[in-house]
Amino acid sequence: MKQRNLGGQGLTTSLLGYGSMDSGLGNGGTYDDASVAAIRQAHDSGVTHFDTAELYGWGRGERLLGTALAPVRDEVTIATKFGFTPSFGQDSRPRHIRDVVEKSLRALGTERIDVLYQHIHDPAVPIEDVAGAMAELVNEGKVKYLGLSNTTPENARRAHAVHPISVVQVSYSLFDRGAEEYFPLSDELGFGVVAYRPLARGFLTGGVKHLSGYPADDFRQRNPWWAEGNYDANRNIVDQLDALAQNLGMSLAQLALAWLLTRRANIVPIPGSRNVQRVLENAAAADVELSSSDLARIETIVPNGAHV
Repeated sequence: MKQRNLGGQGLTTSLLGYGSMDSGLGNGGTYDDASVAAIRQAHDSGVTHFDTAELYGWGRGERLLGTALAPVRDEVTIATKFGFTPSFGQDSRPRHIRDVVEKSLRALGTERIDVLYQHIHDPAVPIEDVAGAMAELVNEGKVKYLGLSNTTPENARRAHAVHPISVVQVSYSLFDRGAEEYFPLSDELGFGVVAYRPLARGFLTGGVKHLSGYPADDFRQRNPWWAEGNYDANRNIVDQLDALAQNLGMSLAQLALAWLLTRRANIVPIPGSRNVQRVLENAAAADVELSSSDLARIETIVPNGAHV
C-alpha cells in the first residue's frame, strides 16, 4: 500500500489506517480473537497506521492492539489518546496527561507512542498548557508526533504555536463534511487530517436499517441521520451510491474510502472492523482510482453530506 506524509515533522503512514475502537469494547474470548485476526490482516494488507485510545476499554483496547502488533511493532505507527475520564468528563491537566501516557506505554507494550492525541478539548485547561505537556513527552522520547482530536481550528493554531501538530483527527465522510473547515489551516500550518468514521457509522457500507430495527439504547436512536424524515432521504443517497459503486466494479465502502483519498494528499481514513473480509475489502480501496466523471457523479448524488 502506498504511503502518505502527514505534517512536516516526518510522520508517514499507509494511505489507509485502522481504527480499533470497537476492539477495545468487547468482552474477551472469541471477540478478542476476531479483533487480533482483523488487526493482523490489516497489517498483512499493507496498513501501517493503527489508532486506539485510553477510552477504548480503559486500557483493554491498547493491550489488545499491542499484543496483535507486537511481532511487527517496528513496521507500524501506533496512535493513542488521552483526555477523558471514566465518567466521560474531560481531564487534560498536565499531570493527568503524563499518567495516562505511562499507562498507555505499559498497556501497548512499547517504549514510544508514535502519535499522541488530545482526545477532546478540555475547557478547563488552556490548550497551550496541554501542548506544552505533550511537548515534554516528545522531548523525553516517549512520544514522537502530536495530534488533536475533537477540537477546533483555533485550538489547532494555538497548540501548533507551542509545538508542531502533525495531525488533526476529525469525523469525515461523504455524509459528514465538517472536517473541511480545517483545510485552509492544514494548508497554512502543514498538518495532516486523519478521518475517523469514514464510513459514516456504517451508513456507507449499505448495512443499515430503520431505527425500529435497533435496540432502544442504540446510539442510532439519537443520530439525526436515522431520524424520521431523514432516514429515507439518506437511504436514497446510499442506494444511488451503491448503484454507482456496483457499476464501477467495487463495493459501496470502497467507493466511500476512495472518495476520501481524492480529497487531499494528506488525508488518511481509519476504518475499523473485526471482520477479516471487511478489512480486506477496505484495504483494497487504496488501489481504487476514481475518474473526474466518477467524482462529479458522486457530488451530484451527495453534494452537502447527509440529510440532518
